[in-house]
Amino acid sequence: MVEWTECERATIKDIFAKLDYDSVGPAALSRCLVVYPWTQRYFSKFGNLYNAAAIMGNPNVAKHGKIILHDLERGVKNMDNLKETYADLSVLHSEKLHVDPDNFKLISDCLTIVVAAQMGKTFTGEVQAALQKFLAVVVSSLGRQYH
Repeated sequence: MVEWTECERATIKDIFAKLDYDSVGPAALSRCLVVYPWTQRYFSKFGNLYNAAAIMGNPNVAKHGKIILHDLERGVKNMDNLKETYADLSVLHSEKLHVDPDNFKLISDCLTIVVAAQMGKTFTGEVQAALQKFLAVVVSSLGRQYH
């Protein structure tokens, strides 16, 4: 079980309360698909992913990026029970979709970059530490089914 300080809890809740899901989610997933092109193989049904412009303008990528953020929001609301919160998604991604669990870390890194850009100077080291701790626990929870 992860120990959360009150400051970490408040910081994580504050980050997600201020995020523009309609821009941050799509931007994070688009960045992941552009920077790590091998991740595109899991999105073959999304249509045109041939270049950065196509990825960033793809409505299916945008929609899934928003879904990712809403699923992370579920984690924010259940920080003391993240493994249970993501148990079904872990099974889905491992047994049905066969997603390499390393990709969860890649999308979390891309999300951190996009959040940092949105927050600007308010994205301090303490804010980054809290966000990355939260995302690391989510990544671990999503990869749980693989072990």
